[in-house]
Amino acid sequence: MWEQYKKTLIGMQIVIFAVTAGIYSKFGQQITVALAFFVTMQLSAVLGAMWAARLKGRLERRADTLPLRPKA
Repeated sequence: MWEQYKKTLIGMQIVIFAVTAGIYSKFGQQITVALAFFVTMQLSAVLGAMWAARLKGRLERRADTLPLRPKA
């Protein structure tokens, strides 16, 4: 999971910072609103990396099996 997260770390942090700054300025400089977006986006980045790692693992396992092997 961390390997997947490290691949997208820089780009995601730039996007998260830009969106947080935009939300902060758009909503009258309310730090609580911006902080809520920041925390939500950080959690989503970690959960997305976990999900991507799980999908990648499934695809790799599926590629290793023979297509005509009976499922037991």
